[in-house]
Amino acid sequence: SASAACLSPAMVNKRTKKAGITGKYGVRYGASLRKTVKKMEISQHATYTCVFCGKDSIKRVATGIWHCKACKKTVAGGAYTLNTAQAAQVRSTIRRLREGTEV
Repeated sequence: SASAACLSPAMVNKRTKKAGITGKYGVRYGASLRKTVKKMEISQHATYTCVFCGKDSIKRVATGIWHCKACKKTVAGGAYTLNTAQAAQVRSTIRRLREGTEV
C-alpha cells in the first residue's frame, strides 16, 4: 500500500524538484548556468499568442523564426522569446515619435 501511495497519478510525471527541463544536464555546468539555460529553454519551447489570428499557436522554428500553425504566418522575433524587450522599446519610441509629428 505504501508503494501505491508513491505512484499516485499526481506524482507520476514529477521527477525533478527544481531542475525541470535542465534535469538532463545532471550535475554538469554549474547551478547558475543551468538556471539561465532553464529560463531560455522554457521560453523557447512555449507557445505564444498570434497577433494575426489571436490563437495560442506560435512555436519557434529556428533561432528568431516563429511560425503560427493556425494561420500559417511566419514572424521574425527574438532568439528565445517571440517579443524582446528591445523590440518593445523601439516600437514605443517609433509610436511616440509618430504621434509627435502629427501634433
